[in-house]
Amino acid sequence: MPLHKLEHFDPDYRENFGGDDVKALELYTEGGERVGSVADVLVDDDGHFRYLIIDITLDFLTKKILLPIGLSRIDYPARRVYVDGLSRQQVESLPDHKEDAILNNDYEEKVRSVFRSPSSGVTYDRDTYNYQKEPALYGLNEQSDQTFKLYEERLVANKQRIKSGEVTLGKHIETETASVTLDIQKERVVIERVVPTEVGKVVNPSEVQFQEGEVARIEVYEETPEIHKEAFVREEVRVKKVVERETVEAQDTIRREELDLNTVGNLHVEENPPTTDEAI
Repeated sequence: MPLHKLEHFDPDYRENFGGDDVKALELYTEGGERVGSVADVLVDDDGHFRYLIIDITLDFLTKKILLPIGLSRIDYPARRVYVDGLSRQQVESLPDHKEDAILNNDYEEKVRSVFRSPSSGVTYDRDTYNYQKEPALYGLNEQSDQTFKLYEERLVANKQRIKSGEVTLGKHIETETASVTLDIQKERVVIERVVPTEVGKVVNPSEVQFQEGEVARIEVYEETPEIHKEAFVREEVRVKKVVERETVEAQDTIRREELDLNTVGNLHVEENPPTTDEAI
């Protein structure tokens, strides 16, 4: 199976490990002796740690070696990687790892043969070999109680208030010619001459009074229209804003990490569901 440098396999690996970076951690023996530092990590196609690339500085010996991950214990809070039983003889027997080294099956077997216990009972066959056959070399030998963070992405929606337009109301004056109808009265004088009902009747001289200059006066009236303008409220216009609500839906692709659990041997592993607080 091809091997990849950690950063080439996952450029965001630091985020996935909660900000911790295994590269540049100091390498110590369980007895507290510093023997080097981690230069890089090699992972397989599934992202499993397989080797630490170690810069060895042991006395006057300096070289790069491959250390199977199962021989180490990573302590991120202490910024250290612990390895037990890494002898000077093993370091000298390991091939000096070069950047351009071809990491084929034979190269890996040369590394494994240095660390493999004679009592392991493993017989190497390049066609059938897999890492699960040697958990002592490739099983993660970390703290017995540790936290492995699984991340997921969620869509977070926020609202922003922006001006989408405006409405302006004003007044202007329009003119038109209007007409109104009004009934008016005019008086006129009508003079009628009629035949007396007693034509030819002799009038008593004592009743006859001849007068000169007798005048009858009649006043004549007529109505004239008086037109004026008055202003009335024709219409009221009220301007107000109302808030309308609508639900909009946005879609995007989010990622979520799921736990892959691999066991070797006849083990009973109990997986408890997260509590309410943990699930949140």
